[in-house]
Amino acid sequence: MPVRPAVPTATRGPVRLDLDWDALEIAVERNSPDTDSYLDLSTGRVITITSGDPEATLNRQLVSENIRNYLRVEPASSREQYRWMEKFVGSVSDEALRERLIISIDGKGAFRRFKDVLLAYPAERERWFSYRAELLHWHIQQWLEQHDIKATNEPPWGAVQAPAELPAVGRPVIHGTEAPGEALRRTARDLIETIPAIEMPTAIAFLEFLKARSAEALAKEKRENEAISDPEGTKS
Repeated sequence: MPVRPAVPTATRGPVRLDLDWDALEIAVERNSPDTDSYLDLSTGRVITITSGDPEATLNRQLVSENIRNYLRVEPASSREQYRWMEKFVGSVSDEALRERLIISIDGKGAFRRFKDVLLAYPAERERWFSYRAELLHWHIQQWLEQHDIKATNEPPWGAVQAPAELPAVGRPVIHGTEAPGEALRRTARDLIETIPAIEMPTAIAFLEFLKARSAEALAKEKRENEAISDPEGTKS
């Protein structure tokens, strides 16, 4: 993977810019090891560099040669966004849905499974996106203040306030020594031990089906993420 250009950790004094708010929001939301975004301190535009993009080398060179004009956009980390999900799950009043969400965010693919579960619950799904937007906008505001950047244009989402803590409902989301997913896998293994050998081919075939479906879902999510980072389909 190409080495990231060394970008200054702070700007020189107050910087006043007409910001591209939409591009900045996408850059903060996107957290990928293959993608870096930089704020142009002279224009307010955001340049995004994705490994494998035909223009990646040229864009990295542009940033490196004009290093004082660019500031790397710090996206909300995966760990931080995972905590957002945990807090939201803890606020879900529907006990059955809350339990499903607790299980969904355990292990690899948590973000995809979390979204898949919420598809069947439009009200909670809308509440999640509103909550997540508040957190993203607060992250952006804090980042701008940290680097003494003043926007000369208002963000489309209006004034930003510190997000309120969501009320905890039911038992908190705590992943202890045995995560919810591991508990289910242990139960599945115990059940397999009780299945007669003659029924094992059917059980194995069903497990292979679930495995293939999960792989297809992961591939779909990857394609969707690539489409977001390359909306015009310019990648080879």
